[in-house]
Parts: sequence; C-alpha cells; structure tokens
Amino acid sequence: MKLFNGNEPANSPYEGANLSRRSLFKRASVVGASTAIAFSGLSAMASVLDPLAQGETSNSAAALTTGDTAILIAAEVAEALAVTTYSNIVHTSPFFSRIPRDDQNYLFAARNEEMSHYLLEQSVTGQPTPFTSFFYPRDMFADPQTTLNTLVTLEDAFIAAYLVGVRNFSTADLRVTAARIMGIESDHRTLARVVGGDVSATDGGPLVKITGIQGVPENIDPPNNNGYERTLCWTGIDQALSALMPFVDESSAKAAGFDTKAFAFQPFTPHLATPLGNFISFKGC
Repeated sequence: MKLFNGNEPANSPYEGANLSRRSLFKRASVVGASTAIAFSGLSAMASVLDPLAQGETSNSAAALTTGDTAILIAAEVAEALAVTTYSNIVHTSPFFSRIPRDDQNYLFAARNEEMSHYLLEQSVTGQPTPFTSFFYPRDMFADPQTTLNTLVTLEDAFIAAYLVGVRNFSTADLRVTAARIMGIESDHRTLARVVGGDVSATDGGPLVKITGIQGVPENIDPPNNNGYERTLCWTGIDQALSALMPFVDESSAKAAGFDTKAFAFQPFTPHLATPLGNFISFKGC
C-alpha cells in the first residue's frame, strides 16, 4: 500500500492532514497501532491550535507570526515526548545495560540534546508544552524491537516536522534553527538503527530490521540509509501533530492499541557533550 503520495496538491500548509490521520496507524502497525485517531484526541489538539489561530502569543514571542508560534509549540510537544522517551530507555529498559558503552552514551547524549531543544523553543514562545505526560505501545521499554521501532518512528516524525519549519517559518533565522535541530534528529535516527545490531542475544538480538513511521521493515545495515531526509509529504504542522496524537492523548492511545499508562515529562538541566556543539545564536554564528 502506498502511504505517501508525493503528487498530492499542497496549496495550503494544512492540506494533506486527512491523509496523515488515515494512514498513521497503518504505518505504525509495528507498534500495535489501530487505523483511526479518536475524536477526543483531535479536539485536544484543536484546543492547542485554536488560541494560535486567534493570534494569541506571549510577550516574549511578540515578534513571531501565529504560524511560527504554532510550529514552535508543536516542536515543544515533540521534544518533551523525546525527552520522556530517552529518559525511560536509559533509566528503565532492561536491555540498556547490555548494549555497548558507546550506544549507552549516544542515548544519554540524545536525551540531553532533546532537552536543550525543548528549552530553546520554550525560551522563544514563553509557553510550556501543552502536554506533560505521554503514552507508548505495549512493551515499549521492555522489548528492544518495540523500543527501537518506536524510537525510529518518532525520529522520522521529528525530522519531517522540522522540515515543515524549514518550509514555513517566517524568518531565515528560524528556518536555519529548524534545520540545525533537524540535523540532530537525523543523527538520532541513524544511531538508533546502530543500536539494533548491538542488542544482546539475551534480549532477542541482534535485530536485523527496524520499522519506522512508513511501516516498512528496513535493514539496519547500513544504519545511515537515507540519501535525503524524508519529508513524509508533510506541508503543515497539523500533520505532525496528528501523527503524535496516540502518544499525547489517552483516547487516541486506546484507539491505537497503546498502553494507557502515562509517563510524565520530567525536565532537567541538560549538559551537551562539547561546547563546539552548543547553541550560539539564531543566526548560527
């Protein structure tokens, strides 16, 4: 089944959202998702977007357009979800202690990087993430295949979402910042695929294939299997938000067959690996 149609019209930033809603759970079959998003979940997301459509922004974000703010708030949701995901992998997943040290260090570093992204975005909007707890597929942090399938699925979504920012942000500084963050999410996707081959036999490894958001099992060798980043044909940030609904809304999680145990977002002060990789300015210099 073809899940993404590159020839679909994209005259509006919000066209194509229905395609995303119909197809997400087929793409996410690797993590036990269903084929529909609960209406209450869409209502919850609408409550996030509606104030932005009415032009409400914080004083600290006075220079932003409403479209900029919508993208940044969506990015905060994604980064809070990423922080929660990496935190629970490194602190609760039994397989984590049995992967090589460099893999462990990648996961710890990714956790810090995602937290740094979140704080940067919050500093611009002056608003916290509207979602502070998250839901996952069953056995998310117990079964390495589920963990890595889901992690790559999320990184696929984050990459495509930041490319929406590259497309739609109103200023060059914001577009460059989105590209800089997207590059790190791409690192994370590749390194998550590296981990698959290092899963120990005790935990069912080594894994041979990992399935991301497009629902296609892909060989882990080579882990850097993209010649170009995948846009998922997303042109509006609502498509990214729709893709994240099962992770942020309990009704949508139930519809997707996820576990409805909530995992709290727990912010912390990040420490990046080297000053050379720190954020310098929105101009990137």
